Amino acid sequence: MRVSIVIPVYNGSESIERLVSGLVEKVGSLYDLEIVLVNDFSPDNSRDVCVDVQKRFCKNVKFYSLAKNAGEHNAVMAGLNKCTGDYAIIMDDDFQNPISEVIKLITYISEHDYDVVYTYYEEKKHSRFRNLGSSFNDKVANIMLQKPKDLYLSSFKVINRFTINNIISYKLPFPYIDGLILRTTRHIGKLKVEHAAREVGKSNYTLKKLVSLWSNMFINFSILPLRIMVAVGFLFAACSFIFGVFVVYEKFTDPSLPLGYPSLLIAILMLSGIQLISIGVMGEYIGRMFLSQNKTPQYTIRESFE
Repeated sequence: MRVSIVIPVYNGSESIERLVSGLVEKVGSLYDLEIVLVNDFSPDNSRDVCVDVQKRFCKNVKFYSLAKNAGEHNAVMAGLNKCTGDYAIIMDDDFQNPISEVIKLITYISEHDYDVVYTYYEEKKHSRFRNLGSSFNDKVANIMLQKPKDLYLSSFKVINRFTINNIISYKLPFPYIDGLILRTTRHIGKLKVEHAAREVGKSNYTLKKLVSLWSNMFINFSILPLRIMVAVGFLFAACSFIFGVFVVYEKFTDPSLPLGYPSLLIAILMLSGIQLISIGVMGEYIGRMFLSQNKTPQYTIRESFE
C-alpha cells in the first residue's frame, strides 16, 4: 500500500527536517511512503531547508515551491495533484500531530474502508483565538455545507484515492478542501488522536486568513448568503409596511401629530445599509465568477524537486 503525506510548509524551517526524518523512519518502515512538501512562498528559509531534506530523502520526498503565497488550501491542492498514493494524509508542519498518530490514522482507514477519516481531539493545544475561529467555522459548516454536527473538520485527516481524484478535478481558483470532500462523499469516519502543543514558532492563521477561508466556504460552496439576503429583504419590507400602517393610523387618530424626521432618517440609513450589504454579496459572487472564467490559477509551481 502506497501512502502519501501532503504537508504545506509555511515558516516551517525549524521543524520540517525533524518531521520528515521521523516520518521516513517510522512510517516509511511500514508502508511505501511518499512525502509531498509544498512551500507556500514562506518568508523564512523553508525553501532551502526543504531542498536539503528532499536531497537527503530523495527516494521518499517530493518538493514543490510556489511562486507566490496561495494559501494553505491551494498549497494542499498542489500537493494532492502531485501525490501518487492509495491514501493521502494531510497534516501541518508544526509537530502538533505526533507521528504515532499518522500510523494510527492509516491503520484506521484501511481497516474500515472509509473514503475520508477526520481526526478530533480531547483537548486542542491551539491558541484561544484559533480555537474560537475553529468553533465558528464548525458551526457555519453545519449550515453552509450540511456537515454532520458530530464531525469536526480537522486539518489532520486521511483521504483515499477515490476522494483525491474527485478533489483534484476542481480547477477553480478558490478551493476549500473540506467543502470539496463533503460534496464528494458522506462515507466519512472520525478518529480520536492526541494534539500536542506547538514546539516552535506560532500559528500562521490570522484574522485575515480566517476571513478568507470562511468566504471560500460561504461563496464557493453555497448560495445560502443570497437566500439570506432575500429573506432579510422580505423581513425589512414587511417591517416597513407595518410601520407605514402604524404611521397612517396615528395620523388619522391625531392630525396634529408632527412628522417623524428622526425615524425616517433611521429607516433610510438602515435600509440603505441592507441594500449595500446585499449588493456586496452579489458582487462577491460575480467577482469570483469573473476570476474563474479568467482562468486564475489555484497555484503556480516555480520549482520542482522529485
